[in-house]
Amino acid sequence: MSVPANSAVKTYRYLRLAMIAMIGLLVTSLVIEWWNTGPSCLQTSISAYYYTPAQAIFVGILITIGACMVILKGSTEPEDILLNVAGMLAPAVALVPTPGEGTCRSVPATFGDPSANIANNMLALFIIGAPCLVLTAVFVLRSKPELKYLAGLAVAAAVFVGGIVWFFWNREGFDEGAHYTAALAMFICIIIVVIVNAQQYHRKPATASKPSTRNPYAVIAVAMVVAPLLLAAYKWIFGWDHAVLWIEGVLIFLFALFWISQTKELWNEGLREEVGPQQQPGTPDQPSPAYRSTS
Repeated sequence: MSVPANSAVKTYRYLRLAMIAMIGLLVTSLVIEWWNTGPSCLQTSISAYYYTPAQAIFVGILITIGACMVILKGSTEPEDILLNVAGMLAPAVALVPTPGEGTCRSVPATFGDPSANIANNMLALFIIGAPCLVLTAVFVLRSKPELKYLAGLAVAAAVFVGGIVWFFWNREGFDEGAHYTAALAMFICIIIVVIVNAQQYHRKPATASKPSTRNPYAVIAVAMVVAPLLLAAYKWIFGWDHAVLWIEGVLIFLFALFWISQTKELWNEGLREEVGPQQQPGTPDQPSPAYRSTS
């Protein structure tokens, strides 16, 4: 049985659409919980909805999106490394709850033992993650890679080993701080991914997937940097309990907007051909045949 020439592109499409659907599912679950608690009652952060009936969706979506970010190949090596790191951090954001459980929930909370949950879930993640990382290293090293690919492997290993060391060396500190650390690092990686895409899109010659000089990624990147700073400044000046909620919400919305824009751009290409800073504009865009759609 022959493999269709555009099967790789179709796989990219399905993964990308799945991520958009997952974000929509998370938002829908949060809105339902907000509706059930009343319009004036909001948790102080999206992460605090872990302690509400939206918990299963919250945890499942973050793990799913994390897996998708690792699976999807970035168009450039920096983008790929950043997506991998963000994808590795997403399960930690999901499985290590924020210490602040909040007060707005539609049903009485039964918290159980968060520390025991963290111990079980993170240990399982580390046990399964270790052979996955080793297998990845085997695949990478077997192909005699360039330095940039070794750098990506080293970054992934450093994040993974750092998490293990923190988990076993200072469990109390891990339980209290891993969520915030992972969430902040994940969002930083995502913001840099958008900046990298803005740069590459600017260098990309005009094609059917780039019909004009407008750069949607640049707009999203600026918004991702400016909006959280403005919201944080407002909180610092006036005091605002829900600043983190809005910062997270804005970043998730902008990430969804970025993902939709990139999916639209790369619908028929799968991957964007990397364009170096010295490459002359006007060079025809020629993605690898493995990723070119025949439809």
